[in-house]
Amino acid sequence: MNRLFKFLILILIFIFLTTLNPIYKKDNKSLIFPIRTIKLVNNFAVNVDDLILELSYLEGKNLLFINEEELKSKILRFDFISSFEFKKILPDTLKVKVFEKKPIAIFIKEKKKFYITKNGDLIKFKNLDIYNNLPILFGNKNNFPGIIKKLDDVNFSLEKIKSFHSFDIGRWDLILKNDKVIKLPKIEYIKALENFILIENNKKFEDYVIFDYRIKDQLILK
Repeated sequence: MNRLFKFLILILIFIFLTTLNPIYKKDNKSLIFPIRTIKLVNNFAVNVDDLILELSYLEGKNLLFINEEELKSKILRFDFISSFEFKKILPDTLKVKVFEKKPIAIFIKEKKKFYITKNGDLIKFKNLDIYNNLPILFGNKNNFPGIIKKLDDVNFSLEKIKSFHSFDIGRWDLILKNDKVIKLPKIEYIKALENFILIENNKKFEDYVIFDYRIKDQLILK
């Protein structure tokens, strides 16, 4: 009986708190469960201070009555954030877990830099230690998701690549960090990538710098 009574009391308290949102008239601060702490987790590229400042409008507001659309609009202003989750921790803490876009290259266009993801999304560039060694993308970015998928399909590590060079005709050159150059054909370049993987560590080919696959069924070495 005591347990049932306690349970009913808790239910009544919950109903009361979720149907009543008293505020101070002067400064719009909640009397019940005011937000005093905002915790940001899972961020690597997003600056904690910048995001906390963006969310400072929540301080003092009722933790139970957060406007989710307004919160979403504030958080997704940050280029690096693709989505987020939040958790209300009574009595006064909002925990925000962000999910960041992951750049895989730096795109240079008209002397301006952007980060670019595997899906081709652009992110405003800023110097970040965690993305210091990304390859550079030159030329047209429209076919970038396509070549990344092909590289993934053959397990070609992006860490080997210094730069991508896209040509208007739809062809790619890959410059590797060991300064070897792979000239891919316009179409069916999976075979070229697979062939290069087979021979790249073969001593017979170690003195060659250029691996030219542009002519069908041929490899020209220089």
